[in-house]
Amino acid sequence: MALVPYNENILLSLSKLHSSSADFRFAERRIRLAQDWKGGGVAAVVWDAAVVMCVYLELGHVELKNRTAIELGAGTGLVGIVTALLGADVTITDRSAALPILESNVKQNVPPHLQGAVRVSELTWGEGLARYPAGSYDLILGADIVYLEETFSALLSTLEHLSSETTEVLLACRIRYERDERFLSMLGDKFTVQQVHYDPQKDVHIYRAVKKKTKSEL
Repeated sequence: MALVPYNENILLSLSKLHSSSADFRFAERRIRLAQDWKGGGVAAVVWDAAVVMCVYLELGHVELKNRTAIELGAGTGLVGIVTALLGADVTITDRSAALPILESNVKQNVPPHLQGAVRVSELTWGEGLARYPAGSYDLILGADIVYLEETFSALLSTLEHLSSETTEVLLACRIRYERDERFLSMLGDKFTVQQVHYDPQKDVHIYRAVKKKTKSEL
């Protein structure tokens, strides 16, 4: 969500974030993503949570073929691109300022025969949700999108709008601060949440959430 660049003096050791591109291999394809730390900040680089999510998806822990997916806070688009390469119909979203680099990465890394199964769309959490059909997605994906406490309520309302009781929500994140735990608690009020994967090397958790039924539905 945030598009404000961090102070570079704090993160000089993270040279990979300052590279103009990042290379990966998923779904038997080379994926090269443009990055722009100076211009786009945290939304324009690839974070470890996205890589861990892609590994998890490629290992087949989630059925993707012929499923409808949406990625929130996609940034450079790695998760959404890999999800499409693995067979899903994907809407890849972020705020408007992040869309140029996102659209370019999708165009460069999704082969022509799959371009029709991928769309890039502007989505600011909690705003204009009527443009996205309520409860119509099989899978909602988010990698490292739980970090700004002021966005938590909007993120939760977005997840509620997009989900039905059969939708799987997968969130990959580091638990850095107490506020991250608070979001998981907020999520647990509306969804049944469980940790399904942990990468100790990258310190990234993946949580699966499924919307709870309302009292009227029980």
